[in-house]
Amino acid sequence: MDLIFNDLSGIAIVFAISVTLLAGFVKGATGFALPMIMVSGLATILPPDVAIAALIIPTVISNVWQSLRGGGIQAAVVVARKFKIYISTLLVFIVIAAQLVSVMPQHVILLMLGGPIVILALFILSGKTFHIRPDRRNISEVIVGAMSGFLGGLAGIWGPLTVTYLTALDTPKKEQVRITGVIFGVGAIVLGLAHVRTGLLNAQTLPLSLFMILPVLVGQTLGNRVQDRLDQKKFKRLTLFVLIIAGLNLVRRGLM
Repeated sequence: MDLIFNDLSGIAIVFAISVTLLAGFVKGATGFALPMIMVSGLATILPPDVAIAALIIPTVISNVWQSLRGGGIQAAVVVARKFKIYISTLLVFIVIAAQLVSVMPQHVILLMLGGPIVILALFILSGKTFHIRPDRRNISEVIVGAMSGFLGGLAGIWGPLTVTYLTALDTPKKEQVRITGVIFGVGAIVLGLAHVRTGLLNAQTLPLSLFMILPVLVGQTLGNRVQDRLDQKKFKRLTLFVLIIAGLNLVRRGLM
């Protein structure tokens, strides 16, 4: 256990597992927020770089499961093709931005991410909507994909902006959950490979990342049961509330 938890106390280990269970539960219920909850929670007892490394492997596994749940490979391929421009742009910018982790101040990154998410989520929750014209869909996916990838490569978090975009498009619940699983899964794989190169994911941090698979999947299983009982309207409202909480937490971390 010392190899996995880097000589943490028993209380700290219980806290780390509890945070990861919670992250998995919220992931199962809404389809996102796993990296945000894990990073913000684990970073209180671990160095930020170790906290980021810890989420990489469980994020890949949980998103593969999410993308295949309720439709299998064929359904995942269909939604991946539908959002291929967004996914391609996201991956390119994750690789580029991951090389800048040691350059940009983390508080700047967190404020850049948290503020807009809170504003957009409150805007949509208020009942107001905005629509993207079909002829502007491609350019909007490039812009939002680039922003998500850039912030994801820097902070390991690209979910909130992606989910805000999909929610604004009124994406049906099952399709939104499936496409976020695909997007987050391939993004996590690319981020993991990028951080193998940067040294963030190494022989010291890999055991912790592998260990965290179990509590994530247990939490996700419980969260899936909640998601299955939500209709489209309730799912959208729950998603927006989680976005607001996540955004405010990012702002808090940035200011502190």
